[in-house]
Amino acid sequence: MDEITPLEFKKQWDEGRRPVLIDVRGADEWEICNLEEFGARLIPLQELPQRYTEIPKDGDIVMQCRSGGRSAQAQRFLQAQGYAKVQNLTGGMLRWSDEVDSSKPRY
Repeated sequence: MDEITPLEFKKQWDEGRRPVLIDVRGADEWEICNLEEFGARLIPLQELPQRYTEIPKDGDIVMQCRSGGRSAQAQRFLQAQGYAKVQNLTGGMLRWSDEVDSSKPRY
């Protein structure tokens, strides 16, 4: 499965699944809202080619951004580097705000 919805992610998290969550937005966007409480780490998309080795290759990985476009690019990049278990958080922070936590600002 290449995609996971925010509701699916939250349900799996509540059941004990702890994927590596990588936020590929910019630092300014991270400051507006983020998923740090779910272990999210910021690696902006433009830095990913230099920093992808910081991401463990053997675990489950979920990529996220504002709406899902940049994280889909990041997902494809990681897959091309041999990462097998990479999912895209569909709809990104916008969908997260709509479906999981409305206290997360939409921007």
